[in-house]
Amino acid sequence: MLADPASTAVLPHPAGGPLAIDPDLQGARRAATLILLRDSAAGPEVLLMRRAERSGDTRSGVWVFPGGALDPADAGMQALCEAADEAVWNQRLDLPYGGLDYAVAALRESFEEVGLLLAHGTAEALATVLMQRSQLLTGAAFAEACRNAGLRLATDQLRYFSHWLTPPGLKQRFDTRFFIARMPEGQTAVADAAEALEVAWLRPADALAAGLKLLPVTERTLQQLTKHDSVAAALAATDAQAPVRRTMPRLGRDAKGTRPFLPDHWAWAEIGRLDPAGRGDVFTDLLPLRAVALSERVSRVTCNNGSVMTGPGTNTYLLRAPGGDEVAVLDPGPDDADTEAHLQAVLAAAAPGRITRILVTHTHTDHSPAARRLQALTGATLIGRVAAHPMWQDTTFVPDHVPADGERLSLGEGCTLRAVPTPGHASNHVCWLLEEERLLFTGDHVMQGSTVVINPPDGDMAAYCASLQDLLSLDLQWLAPGHGFLIAEPQAEIRRLLAHRQAREDKVLAALRAQASPVTVQDLVPEVYGDVPASRHGIAARSLSANLLKLAAQGQATVDAQDCWTAV
Repeated sequence: MLADPASTAVLPHPAGGPLAIDPDLQGARRAATLILLRDSAAGPEVLLMRRAERSGDTRSGVWVFPGGALDPADAGMQALCEAADEAVWNQRLDLPYGGLDYAVAALRESFEEVGLLLAHGTAEALATVLMQRSQLLTGAAFAEACRNAGLRLATDQLRYFSHWLTPPGLKQRFDTRFFIARMPEGQTAVADAAEALEVAWLRPADALAAGLKLLPVTERTLQQLTKHDSVAAALAATDAQAPVRRTMPRLGRDAKGTRPFLPDHWAWAEIGRLDPAGRGDVFTDLLPLRAVALSERVSRVTCNNGSVMTGPGTNTYLLRAPGGDEVAVLDPGPDDADTEAHLQAVLAAAAPGRITRILVTHTHTDHSPAARRLQALTGATLIGRVAAHPMWQDTTFVPDHVPADGERLSLGEGCTLRAVPTPGHASNHVCWLLEEERLLFTGDHVMQGSTVVINPPDGDMAAYCASLQDLLSLDLQWLAPGHGFLIAEPQAEIRRLLAHRQAREDKVLAALRAQASPVTVQDLVPEVYGDVPASRHGIAARSLSANLLKLAAQGQATVDAQDCWTAV
């Protein structure tokens, strides 16, 4: 069955071909928006309009760029367009068909709402159509007026800027393509007093600072525009940008209530896993003592040990078979003043099940020390490995069982953990793979939001990078880090980390080769880690030492008796 032509959940092909189905687009209407810029003495300005106040409209009274839903008549205006190659527009917007319709809609909506018409033709023809604006209330009427005046819509002046989809869960959803163009000369923006109550030309930075009521998409777009010192620079940057990917905020919950969160928020992927329909009840902060069900097999309780080194705190995970009684606890956390409350929260999250196993990814002091106290409360078997070097380790850790590489632990039917050795951050580091969900518990091998410290002698940069490389051979769907929210697209994240480590190593080697005489680690830190706050240079020096040792093993650096380094 064909959907409403304005919806993009199911797109009817004009030739009667296959239907394009995308569940994310369910209920969304196709729409287009035009970002108009002009130069000023203080820098480029952008046109904003204040939407009409309407009861029940979440966009009521907000400041936006001109735009709106596609009109059925937009598809019939291709003959009126300059640069009307439908195939080019389809490729540009990554659509099987209908790409040019969005460009037409952006120009038509700008004309209707703010009285600006980007078109080719005589000045008299433009003036004639602009004077008729209040009478051209439908797409068909607009098309007829342009045709009679001999105007051609200036689709050739539009650049494709971005693609945004309203979050699931909202009553009004729009699948919107954003275009950017220079303000047409000799015209003046005038609000139509229906859709637009007023208009304003503002520098993007001023618009952000003015306290205007803005949608997330408008705020983010203004932030992007602040980077440019002229309209030409903004247009050139748009031409040079990578292919546009769709941006879809998701509704999440924090202390301010339920609101949209953008894809660069740490919780965004997790929201999509736990709440694809957009209920808006998934928490976007990692508060201590809160148990969060991540699936029918996995729950998470975060320790109250947030810091520069641990981010929001160490995650303790609880695992069980669906409907099962036996529970395994992974990384119970530190032994500190908050441990008693944390363990009680873990026991409550396990109830009515029994904790029979306690696993640790490694024995750094924010991951394993609470295992002893939890074992005393439950009698569970302690599973993990002992580090090769005692520095920075929980030296009291004594496992009842040392897992072999690739060893499988069954927690019941449909819940299997596999030990994945990942030395590097620590010599005894083991990730655990929940095979049924292709979910890898990464401990500190992969953290969210930062790279982990590699601290010799127990930390080994070469081993760490090799362990990352090994993970690329696993069939993974999600990462569950020891610090942070669930991470989607594991392979992309692992490749990003490998690229970052290689770039840092290249920087270390370049800095070392630039030295006229042997230098210490401390001499190199400000140059190699100039992008890191000085307050963290002490931490950075540990990973720098690990990089130098890796270079030495590769025959690219040497160290003398005074711990001074030289490039080979």
